[in-house]
Amino acid sequence: MNLLNKIKMQKEEPNKAPPEVPVYWIEASDSVSRHFSFQPDGRLSMKVVDDSRSILHRIIDSFQNKFFPSGYPYSVNEGYLRYTQFRALQHFSSAALSVLSTQSLLFAAGLRPTPAQATAVSWVLKDGMQHVGKLICSNLGARMDSEPKRWRILADVLYDLGTGLEVLSPLCPHLFLEVAGLGNFAKGMAVVAARATRLPIYSSFAKEGNLSDLFAKGEAISTLFNVVGMGAGIQLASTICSSIQGKMIVGPLLSIVHVCSVIEEMRATPVNTLNPQRTAMVVADFVKSGKISSPADLRYHEDLLFPGRLIEDAGNVKVGRALHKVFTPSKLREVKDIFQEEKFLLNVGNKWTDMVLEQNASGEDALRGWLVAAYAASMDKSSHGSSTAVLQDAYLKMNSSFDSFLSELQAKGWHTDRFLDGTGSRFAW
Repeated sequence: MNLLNKIKMQKEEPNKAPPEVPVYWIEASDSVSRHFSFQPDGRLSMKVVDDSRSILHRIIDSFQNKFFPSGYPYSVNEGYLRYTQFRALQHFSSAALSVLSTQSLLFAAGLRPTPAQATAVSWVLKDGMQHVGKLICSNLGARMDSEPKRWRILADVLYDLGTGLEVLSPLCPHLFLEVAGLGNFAKGMAVVAARATRLPIYSSFAKEGNLSDLFAKGEAISTLFNVVGMGAGIQLASTICSSIQGKMIVGPLLSIVHVCSVIEEMRATPVNTLNPQRTAMVVADFVKSGKISSPADLRYHEDLLFPGRLIEDAGNVKVGRALHKVFTPSKLREVKDIFQEEKFLLNVGNKWTDMVLEQNASGEDALRGWLVAAYAASMDKSSHGSSTAVLQDAYLKMNSSFDSFLSELQAKGWHTDRFLDGTGSRFAW
C-alpha cells in the first residue's frame, strides 16, 4: 500500500517549469564592453565588464554626455560644435565683465564691496531691469523671428554698452543714478532680445525632434561657463581690476571677446526658416547655377548687420512696403490680371522690384513671387518688351520650374510653410 500511495502522489504533483535563465549579451563599442541582461522580472541590467579607455577619454565622454545632446554629433545639424565653443567663450567673458561692472557701480555709490558682494548684487540688478526691457521690446518680436541672428548680436552689443556705462560710473559719481539707470536699461533690453532669439537659434540645430534636449544641454553649458567667468571676474576684481584704470584696460578686451564670440556663434548657426535675405540668396543661387543651397551652405554668406541689402541676381526684390505706396489703381488692376490666383503682387521699378504679400501668404507664395522677379530681371536685360510682357513670360517660366525647385528646397532642410518678413505690410481683399 505504501508503494501504491507514493506512485499516486507522484502522478498528482504538477510538472514544475524549469527555472528561467536570464537572457544576456555583451556589446562592445569605443573600447568599452558592457554586459546587458534581462532579469526574470523583466528588468534590464547593465554593467561594464571591460573599459580600456584612458582616464582623459572617460572624462571627455562624461563631459559630452552631460553637456551635449544624446546621439551627438548625429543628432544635430552642422555647425553645432563651433556654435557651442563660442557660446562658452561668450558666457565666460560676459560673466567676468558683469562682476567688474557691478563692483564699479557700488564704488560709484560710495560703497567698497568685496568681489563676492558684487557678484551677488549683479543678479539683482539684472533681474530687476528685465521687466523694463520686456515692455520696450514687446513690439519687436516679429522682427526677432525674421532676423534672430542680427538681434542676438545687437543684444550683446547693448549688454556691453550697458556694462561699459557701469564700469565708467565711478568717474562721475554725481551722475550715478543717470549712468546706472541708462546702463541697466540697455542691459534689460539685451536680456529680453537674447532670450527671445534663443528658441529659433536652437531650433535650427534640432535634427531628430530633440529640441528640449538641445535646449537643456545648451543652458547647462551657459551655466557652467557663467560660473567659471564669475570666478575669473572675482579674481580680476581683486587684483589688476581693483582700480578704475585696470577696469578700463581689461573691460574693453573682455567686451571684444564677448561680441566676437557671439558673431562667430551666429555665423555657425544654420537657420532654416525663410526671411527676405535667405529667400533672395536661395533664389539667386538657383537662377544662376540651377542648384539649391542648404541652410549650412548659406550661413557664412548672410549679412548679419545689414540684412536688408538687395541682391541683383534675385531681382532686387524689396518686400513689405504698403500696397498704396507701391501701386496706382490702374497698375494694381494690371498686375492682378497677371497673378490672378496668386497671393503676391509684383511691381517692377527702376531700382528695385516691390513684392506685396497677401495676409495669409506662406513661404511657398513668397518663393513663387521671388522667382518671378528674378526671372523677369534676367529677361529684362535681353528683352526690349514692356514690363507687363516680361512679367507674364517670367510667370510662365516660374510655373514650369517651381515644383522641382520646391521639392529640392524642402529636401535640403528649408521650412517653406512660413515666410518671416518681420513687420512688413501685407494686404487682404
